[in-house]
Amino acid sequence: MIAEIGHFALILALAVAAFQTLVPLIGAERGNRQMIASAVPATLIQLVLVYVAFAALTHAYLISDFSVRNVFENSHSAKPLLYKISGVWGNHEGSMLLWVFILASFGGAVAIFGDNLPPTLKARVLAVQGSIGFAFLLFIVVASNPFARLIPVPIEGNGLNPVLQDPALAFHPPFLYAGYVGLSVAFSFAIAALIEGKVDAAWARWVRPWTLAAWMFLTIGISMGSWWAYYELGWGGWWFWDPVENASFMPWLVATALLHSAIVVEKRNALKVWTVLLSILAFSLSLLGTFLVRSGVLTSVHAFAVDPERGIFILGILCFFIGGALTLFAWRAPALKAGGFFSPISREGGLVLNNLFLCAACAAVLIGTLYPLALETVTGEKISVGPPYFNLTFGPIMLPLLLLVPLGAQLSWKRADLFAALQRLWAAAALAVSLGVLVLIATERGPWLAPFGMALGAWLIFGSLADLAQRIALFRSPLAASLSRLVGLPRSSLGMTCAHAGLGLMIIGIIAITLWKVEHIVAMKPGERADVGDYTVQFVGETPLTGENYTGRAGQFRIFRGETEIASVVSEKREFKPMGTPTTEVGLHQALAGDVYVVMGDKTADGARVVRLYFNPLVSLIWLGALIMFFGGALSLTDRRYRVGAPKRKLTPAGVPAE
Repeated sequence: MIAEIGHFALILALAVAAFQTLVPLIGAERGNRQMIASAVPATLIQLVLVYVAFAALTHAYLISDFSVRNVFENSHSAKPLLYKISGVWGNHEGSMLLWVFILASFGGAVAIFGDNLPPTLKARVLAVQGSIGFAFLLFIVVASNPFARLIPVPIEGNGLNPVLQDPALAFHPPFLYAGYVGLSVAFSFAIAALIEGKVDAAWARWVRPWTLAAWMFLTIGISMGSWWAYYELGWGGWWFWDPVENASFMPWLVATALLHSAIVVEKRNALKVWTVLLSILAFSLSLLGTFLVRSGVLTSVHAFAVDPERGIFILGILCFFIGGALTLFAWRAPALKAGGFFSPISREGGLVLNNLFLCAACAAVLIGTLYPLALETVTGEKISVGPPYFNLTFGPIMLPLLLLVPLGAQLSWKRADLFAALQRLWAAAALAVSLGVLVLIATERGPWLAPFGMALGAWLIFGSLADLAQRIALFRSPLAASLSRLVGLPRSSLGMTCAHAGLGLMIIGIIAITLWKVEHIVAMKPGERADVGDYTVQFVGETPLTGENYTGRAGQFRIFRGETEIASVVSEKREFKPMGTPTTEVGLHQALAGDVYVVMGDKTADGARVVRLYFNPLVSLIWLGALIMFFGGALSLTDRRYRVGAPKRKLTPAGVPAE
């Protein structure tokens, strides 16, 4: 009965979404206050109905109701509670319901917290959100019903894909979807602005917090997925340029550009048309990612292999929203008034370069992701585009951007003194070069890119700290005065410092594991030892293993540095009920200097175990940097300026806004 209630709630939510799309939009056009006011209650009612549906499906998983086809295909009564819950979105139908639930939640947040929005703009934004909800609710009701029943009722379920039964992957999809769907708010603001023909500083102030929230969720979602792939899949790497990885990375790149572009609109009333376009493209790439993951066109550990007919339905949604948005942009964008002028050497100029490099990098990733699909469609030839392509295209595009990040923060608005900005960064440059020289001395036989990569990461870290020091007049005024200035700084400035410093840490971690990674594959019997990096790993032996829903073998390994034992790790070979699906669990010893990574493989003919040993130097800095970036975004989001609306621009004596 509860499943039927969930299904009925989805149908009602579809009807409410249709109302939310049409009535407020018509009311805003006609100036009808009652129709405009209906946007908020419609949005909240849709949220409640989708919540009821999501709760109903979750209940079916918790009680192992195998009369529901979705539960039968993706759950098992012996699964731990965490994976019964994560099983709700560990499949196509449930993940789409989670998508719609998060979409409705963002719409509800705009309805509740958007009191400072002009009524007509708010109505149009919520109407566009309603149209997106309507499209995906229609898709769920027509083609992906998560509440379909089975007769007769099976006694037991098939279970969840074993590689998805992991804590990191239990939380990875909700964070990632929140990032994807959060960009729908920026999209809705862009469409509403095009309909009204008005983009100003207030519009940018309203768009920035929603974009920032989506960027934060994408950052932590992508990093959690990377962490999961690192320790769960057993291949020793942190990023593979998998097409589905790229599908989440591309919106992140454009969202980063959008964040910086919106600053120019807010501060200088410039780049308005470009910022609206970025708002459309960011969510468009999120929709593209949805299509790639759920259409069946990709084969990936991350992808849901589904009926191609569903892929056609999603393709239709994608074409409608992307094609419709770009058509509206082409029609209405020329009517938007141009903003203020600025010198190429200025904060605005630096942010324009930032946007160009980020968008070019996104284009390189997009081409590498879609080209194999297009080639197979046209010629039938199957090729793979992997790390060599992306390393040769993405890296060179991002390099100048990373070099310019600390400099851009030192430039003033409208017109800047480049030489003076460089002078303020001399200490950061000296520290970065010093680190590069130390690395060069320590690695006299190469790799030769290592000193430059380490110096680049240090440049980002010390450059962000130098900017903070300039803002609080550190060493130029009493310490108490500097601390007082630090406390009084806008939180968005502190967040920017954290985000740029976190990026620097990530660069150091990426360079270290890319250039200094050590890998050995050996056959080991109990008692034997093998060296990896500065460590020695001893295979102690293996024992039977029994878990809640799996059996297997556990291999014990002791890790030595010199003759001193520093850790003991376990690598497992598991077989999951009920299908006997095999997985491998990594033995991992983590330290700030690097990880010792042990993977127990199959047995050889003489009874030895094939063991893969890795030493991954400084790899933890990748995820530590991502966490600091997320924290920087959260710190910026608490800035009170996002809660009080945009400031009024000063007027000249003639009554014209000052540039």
